[in-house]
Amino acid sequence: MSTFATPTVATHGSDDPDAPLVVLLHGRGSDETEILGLAAHLPAGPAYAAVRAPIAEGGGYAWFANRGIGRPVAASLAETMTWFRTWLDGVAPPGRPVLLVGFSGGAAFAGGLLLQDPQRFAGAAVLLGTLPFDAGVEVAPGRLAGIHVLVARGELDTVIPRELLDRTWSYLTGDSGALTRAHRDPGGHGLTAGTVAALDGWIADRLGHAADLPLPRE
Repeated sequence: MSTFATPTVATHGSDDPDAPLVVLLHGRGSDETEILGLAAHLPAGPAYAAVRAPIAEGGGYAWFANRGIGRPVAASLAETMTWFRTWLDGVAPPGRPVLLVGFSGGAAFAGGLLLQDPQRFAGAAVLLGTLPFDAGVEVAPGRLAGIHVLVARGELDTVIPRELLDRTWSYLTGDSGALTRAHRDPGGHGLTAGTVAALDGWIADRLGHAADLPLPRE
């Protein structure tokens, strides 16, 4: 059983419990209120839920303990993913499609959730972050076969180690088998209008093909 409290969640958009759910995962040291503002620039129709990470850090919150930037402690990541899934399974039972959108540290968390259980999600956006390599989740060839993914990186990003950005890009556009849309932004470690537009289009395309959205398994 997790030692963390029930998540604090900020919402936007539809309050229909059957509407597709887009979960927004903030960066390290931030919180749910900051990333919720992103929802106003994304397609109308789904329900948006911005979740506060469970670990207090730097005046904000974090998704996992780090052993270096972009490198989660495996035991910490496993604990917080279990905590998150308990919440998610309560609000999005089988039949309700779920898209994950993670920025920076939230991108690593979204990637961990997707790699842990690819069929649980209708897709994931990994924005200006890294997958959680060497952190207890499987990163094998074909692991994300047929799963819709958006990966975006800033060409001038000096926050996430370049080696991790390159490895993430290579895996998601290659060996993972994912149906990946890739976006390179000329900026640094921040969400620009170009990246938000790419995310907007990706979500719209996923919702526009609702019949193709995989449903959470029983």
